Amino acid sequence: MAFISVRAEDFDVASENEALALADQQAGAVVNFVGLVRGGDIAAMTLEHYPGMTEKALAAIVADAQRRWQLQAVRVIHRIGRLLPGERIVYVGVASRHRQAAFAACEFIMDYLKTEAPFWKREETAAGSHWVDARESDDHARDRWQSSPGATPSAVRAGPK
Repeated sequence: MAFISVRAEDFDVASENEALALADQQAGAVVNFVGLVRGGDIAAMTLEHYPGMTEKALAAIVADAQRRWQLQAVRVIHRIGRLLPGERIVYVGVASRHRQAAFAACEFIMDYLKTEAPFWKREETAAGSHWVDARESDDHARDRWQSSPGATPSAVRAGPK
């Protein structure tokens, strides 16, 4: 089961986690990631996307994660429009029978979302506004999954505890 939404409206993390937990009684773990607009030098961030293409790209990323791990449910919400520091940008939630798969799949989805989904970010700072270029570190995070299809980062390779 997968739910994907690209929208301007905010989301409630607790409600999204509950929807994941209730999606399948076989789920033993729910893991999520919530991305926020950083403050500091950034006064605001505007996110744009290519409607239709963005949802297809996100669905393909989720389908890839579902092929790699046994997942009970996945939820991806990405906001668009002008956002202020502290506001939520993205929610990625994964429910699976075991925590290792949930952690790995959540991280995988975020790593691919950052590099493969057609979103464009413009940051507003005191010096003006500028489009944010792709970061090499995001490409490296994605590329580590390509070396071995079932590979997981070292943080989640350990067996059950």
